[in-house]
Amino acid sequence: MNTPDKPLAGEPHKVPRRILERGTYREYSRVENILTKESAGGIALMIATLISLILANAGFNDFYTSLAQTEVGFETPWLDLKLSLAHWAADGLLAVFFFLTGLELKQEFVTGDLNDPGKALVPMFAAAGGVAVPAVIYTLINLMGPAEARGGWAIPAATDIAFAVAVLTLIGSKLPAALRTFLLTLAVVDDLIAIIIIAVFYATDLHLVYLLIAVPFIALYWFIAHKGEALFKRSYGAAWYLLLPLGIIVWILFYNSGIHATIAGVVLAFMVPVRPRSIYGKQFSLAETFEHRFRPFSTGVAVPVFAFFSAGVAVGGLSGLVEAWSTTVALGIIVGLVFGKMIGITGTTFLVTRFKGANLDSDIKWIDMIGMSAVAGIGFTVSLLVAELSFDPESILHADAKVGVLTASVLAAVVAAIILVPRNRKYKAIAEREKEDLNEDSIPDVFADDTGAGTGSSRVPPYADGEPGTGAGEKFGSTDPRAD
Repeated sequence: MNTPDKPLAGEPHKVPRRILERGTYREYSRVENILTKESAGGIALMIATLISLILANAGFNDFYTSLAQTEVGFETPWLDLKLSLAHWAADGLLAVFFFLTGLELKQEFVTGDLNDPGKALVPMFAAAGGVAVPAVIYTLINLMGPAEARGGWAIPAATDIAFAVAVLTLIGSKLPAALRTFLLTLAVVDDLIAIIIIAVFYATDLHLVYLLIAVPFIALYWFIAHKGEALFKRSYGAAWYLLLPLGIIVWILFYNSGIHATIAGVVLAFMVPVRPRSIYGKQFSLAETFEHRFRPFSTGVAVPVFAFFSAGVAVGGLSGLVEAWSTTVALGIIVGLVFGKMIGITGTTFLVTRFKGANLDSDIKWIDMIGMSAVAGIGFTVSLLVAELSFDPESILHADAKVGVLTASVLAAVVAAIILVPRNRKYKAIAEREKEDLNEDSIPDVFADDTGAGTGSSRVPPYADGEPGTGAGEKFGSTDPRAD
């Protein structure tokens, strides 16, 4: 249980600091904007997954397999770009997903909660625990399995924020602001760790000359993104004409270097400025503009198409499903994602509070943390990608890993619902309090950036300003400036 705010022993005037606070309304509004879009993308992801499973298990498996293995592209003595549709989805379309992830990472570390060491400490340690414990559990279970199976240790390490938010939407949970912000920040750090794992442990046949050739193109991308900020904000097409060709070149070079091609998306995202540089649309950075424009394609097309080609595994009926569950690969993934995430995230957060002499926000109980940790066990997208990288597609372990990821994601969602649904009445009361704005300054009174100045305060949330460069934006709720 949380301890009340009272002086610590020996320090009569010191009040324990809180972790997982709701923070500022600006940050909360940014998080809400992202989570709303991820929720819609999560529904599309679920639909694509169900279609792929139906095709793979309802007499259409030959058609499904043939479609996934259809090759498109070309080969030259220097470049190999003749890939299957499934390969294009995993390496090509997911680069867009990782580009958006890179934008989130940079914004969080430069202007978001991760810029504050005090606020960053908990989600960073929690994410690390949520990666390490599942990996250890998987490895221990697979000590009894074939040696090849141990290569999948990173599969249960990831959290799929889109799928997780979609599940939260379906179970009707009105999470407090502090928990919603924690979920996104945790997922961002989790993605960073996954990116590092993919770049370091899944690089194959390295050809560093391609990376050296990519450097000037990356530098040119940085230069154009910084100098052309106003142009890219004004014109939707400018990014397609000027930056996309450079992005494609960098992606091709990364793909042929042996570094997983999706890492190119992260590197290019880091070249985009996250602070406004021009007077045009100065309320928003170019990173926010690109995030606003490209996220619908990522969540609505790129990730669902990848899921369609990756999630379709023929389980062979109930007997085949039970047989897959009994393998050390599937068992390690299921236990790692469901229970490992809960132990790793909640346990690490608890230890941080003890060592830092801190409490949770007064609206949050430890049962809420356990529920959120269960949600984080929905690995799906990145877990499926790591499964693709860990095992040969022709290996039975590849199919076992996919069964494990799908089963674990469903089971994690069920466990989260069992924990969080009974708390919905409490969450609704908190949500109502987080809307109160008695001083009418357009910022609810419970947030840290509430000015208390009354009507007319200039402190407006980030997604409420007018068209950039027009002088609009004084009235809360007007047109999003990042739109065209």
